[in-house]
Amino acid sequence: MVPPVATVVLLATWGRKPHGMVLVLVAVALVAAVVAAVHHAEVVAHRVGEPFGTLILAVAVTVIEVGLILMLMTTPGRPADALARDTVYSAFMIVCNGVLGLCLLVGALRHHEIEFRVEGATGALATLTSLATLSLVLPAFTTSSPGNSYSGPQLAFAGVASLILYAVFVFVQTIRHRADFVHDHDLHGVRPRGMVALASLGLLVICLVDVVGLAKTESPAIERGVENLGAPQSVVGVAIALLVLLPETTAAVRAAAANRVQTSFNLALGSALASIGLTIPSIAVAAHLLDVRLTLGLPAKDLVLLALTVVVSVMTVAQGRATLLQGTVHLAIFGAFVFLAFSP
Repeated sequence: MVPPVATVVLLATWGRKPHGMVLVLVAVALVAAVVAAVHHAEVVAHRVGEPFGTLILAVAVTVIEVGLILMLMTTPGRPADALARDTVYSAFMIVCNGVLGLCLLVGALRHHEIEFRVEGATGALATLTSLATLSLVLPAFTTSSPGNSYSGPQLAFAGVASLILYAVFVFVQTIRHRADFVHDHDLHGVRPRGMVALASLGLLVICLVDVVGLAKTESPAIERGVENLGAPQSVVGVAIALLVLLPETTAAVRAAAANRVQTSFNLALGSALASIGLTIPSIAVAAHLLDVRLTLGLPAKDLVLLALTVVVSVMTVAQGRATLLQGTVHLAIFGAFVFLAFSP
């Protein structure tokens, strides 16, 4: 019932400025639509099997993320040049530290020591590191454009390179080396019937439209909340990333608790890859059409945290197994990220 109810709320509030309980209703409908979107994506994913299923989840989350960014970028009177950077960077840190750390912690607490395929994890991490460097690191050091931004040709190159890297990763994950991303414990029950999967696909599309529209209505309240807290505007990007990744985080933690850690890694790293590999090119095209300047390069503090995350992640996946210690380290870095986001 969530998709039609969310649609009704969207139609009733579109183009208006709700306050009080109506605003709370919009927020509830927004969160419910995000959860429902990922639920229906999971149904479709269960139908097509691993690792195609996690790919569908990642793309669904990315569509939500891009929609939220575009809606906030087109909000009048708001500086939106760094919103894409803040959101993508937040998604990277949340996934590689918060989600992975929580999955490792839960899995290790329940199963003492957890295992996953080194080949799939290292391949995903190498692609993710390259995408993050192209999109978030290099713009801070190039000289063709003022500030932490790319020139037009540089942005076009980064966008095309990101799409190619992501496409090759998907090809390797789903066709050429599919076995590297499927663990022996990643067993599924009875697959949903074809009609059930088709119904979920239609409801998934409705949910994605609802999420983007409701986020447009809710965005002024999010920005007011950030201002009232006295936090930097970059916290808006953190809020967007937390919103779109919350349901997927739940799915990843459930998989880790069931000792299907490879599925958790596919979900987490796949969403981060899609977040950068698809979001940056999409936002680059939108910025060109809207004539909006994009600030992509990270400040020094965030560059240090990103580099620390990459180094620790490499050490985590290098042996194909992990314990309680690795999960705690990742969560400590995530805590530092959240704290410094509010107190830079």
